[in-house]
Amino acid sequence: MCELQPLYYSTKTQTLSNHSFSNHHSFSMETISVTSHNILPFKHPPSSSSSSFQPKQQAHHHHHHHHHHNPINKIESFQNPTSNKSFFYQPNSLHYHNDKHKHSSLPSLMLHYTENSLFHQSQTTWEQLLNSSFNPSLHFISKLFKSYTKQRKFNEIINILHSLSSKKLTLLPQFYSLAISCFGAAGKVKLMEETINEMVSKGFQIDSKTGNEILLCYSVFGSLNEMENAYGRFKRSRFLIDENVIRAMAYGYIKKRKFYELGQFVRDVGLGRRNVGNLLWNLLLLSYAANFKMKSLQREFVRMVELGFRPDVTTFNIRALVFSRMALFWDLHLSIEHMRSEKVVPDLVTYGCVADAYLDRRFGRNLEFVLNKMDVDDCPRLLTDPFVFEVLGKGDFHLSSEAFMEYKTQQHEWSYRVLIKKYLKKQYRRDQIFWNY
Repeated sequence: MCELQPLYYSTKTQTLSNHSFSNHHSFSMETISVTSHNILPFKHPPSSSSSSFQPKQQAHHHHHHHHHHNPINKIESFQNPTSNKSFFYQPNSLHYHNDKHKHSSLPSLMLHYTENSLFHQSQTTWEQLLNSSFNPSLHFISKLFKSYTKQRKFNEIINILHSLSSKKLTLLPQFYSLAISCFGAAGKVKLMEETINEMVSKGFQIDSKTGNEILLCYSVFGSLNEMENAYGRFKRSRFLIDENVIRAMAYGYIKKRKFYELGQFVRDVGLGRRNVGNLLWNLLLLSYAANFKMKSLQREFVRMVELGFRPDVTTFNIRALVFSRMALFWDLHLSIEHMRSEKVVPDLVTYGCVADAYLDRRFGRNLEFVLNKMDVDDCPRLLTDPFVFEVLGKGDFHLSSEAFMEYKTQQHEWSYRVLIKKYLKKQYRRDQIFWNY
């Protein structure tokens, strides 16, 4: 079935606030990453395992006053499914043998209470854990903080963090990083800053992963000035900025129409970076295309190619949109030829640039000259980075085609040829109505 399939996810604020954090901390043990709207989504391992542990009857008796089913029986395991180790580390094997049935289900029980908003029971269970000889694992605290973040119980995270701090655990720096990540994902900038200050005051260092998450929080939830100040601190730490954070900061400049600052930012990050594809170069070209600075646009495109970067469909479409809007037909024609030589497949935006350029200037009869060199029977696809639309918008052909494909049921018949024919009919009817009036 042929349908429009965008390659990139939307980079609007909503998307950035939910999808832009990364998936894993750089610690040697498992951690949880933050997500705001999923600025990037969580990717966690499955929370259940095949253990068939059955708790003692007295645990059921202790909670008999709830009307729902026994929550302990719903818990399949009290082990970390990624390492097959208990959530808690027991330094004394003899003590562990004696207290095994008394405490081993408490972590899973607390997670169950937290996920079901039974906070009083959760607090009681936490106090039992604190008074026991068990040290919490990173996996358990990760899931616990994540659960409290979902329930918007940030004070509970702070209280647990302070409880852990009093025990002087070796994993305390990682626990602080998890709390910072959760506050940043939820947009709690003040809580995040207070936790950062507390962490630093204890002599703990912020690692690259946490630094990126802090910067991401300021990019999504802070002002432009706060974002730039955070980037300055981040840069002094000599950390490498992640791709999703680059996108978040770029969007911060784009939504404020600060295109000169956008260009300066991507240059500062380093146009020579190759692990983010053409993202930095495309953003630089976009900063010039936004104000139709043609000489700078062409100069930087040539420099990009000379440095060994291969233009992608987004790179070509940034230029094609500008050529189309300015009626630079020869440049548009050469750009299409260049795409063919580089074996870059045109998408809906490319065809839209051609159709809009010729039809807006009443050169519809010449449209076939360019289309003959393109595969008009191909299935329509949208491969251009959404940043382009944030800056340059969508053309009339692009918008019309999306509307056609959204409301028509015969999607298996869609091709660029069909879309162009429908668009020509629409233009013809519009012109007829215009001249009748």
